[in-house]
Amino acid sequence: MSTFYLYVGIILIANAFLCLYRAFRGPTVPDRILAVNIVGTKTLVILVLIAYIFRQAMYLDVALVYGLLNFIITVAAARYLETGKIRGDWERD
Repeated sequence: MSTFYLYVGIILIANAFLCLYRAFRGPTVPDRILAVNIVGTKTLVILVLIAYIFRQAMYLDVALVYGLLNFIITVAAARYLETGKIRGDWERD
């Protein structure tokens, strides 16, 4: 069974490198942001896979924090692309 997880991990890593290629050669900035977000999601899945294989709950905690940071960074990048600034109108200079 661990051979199956090894193959799954290798496929995920290979797919992540394809997404990194898209991030470097993407035609538009939103394509690049999406590719980096996909790489972050694949990293999260690999962390969960490692947690399952080694039966360590610590990796699940790291994956959860990594997923939250990935989401926040993606939202901030999308907001910056849409409005040209990260700070909202509710904040004063």
